[in-house]
Amino acid sequence: MSGILTEELIYEILSVVEEIPEGKVASYGQIARLIGRDKNARLVGRVLSMAEYYGEYPCHRVVNHAGRLAPHFYEQKALLLEEGVTWKDDTHVDMKKCGWEC
Repeated sequence: MSGILTEELIYEILSVVEEIPEGKVASYGQIARLIGRDKNARLVGRVLSMAEYYGEYPCHRVVNHAGRLAPHFYEQKALLLEEGVTWKDDTHVDMKKCGWEC
C-alpha cells in the first residue's frame, strides 16, 4: 500500500466516521479495519485531526481502543455527553455499552 495520504483515502475514512450513529463510538483501529488498513489506526487519527478542512463529520465519536478521549480535543466529552454516551470513568467511554457494532 502506498504511504501517500490521498484525498480518496481521506474521504474513505471520513465516510466511515459519518456512519457512526449518535450515542455510539468507534475506535481508530475499528475504522482502519473497516477501510481495509488494519494496521493504520494512527493514520485514521491523523485524518480526523484535519477533518474540519473537509466538512462537518462526527469525529467526536472516535476514541482509542480503551475508550479514552482524544488528547487536545476539549469539546469531545461535552459532545458525547449530549448524545447520552455512558462512561467508565472521567476520561473513558464505556466501550461495551456504547461501542458501534458494525
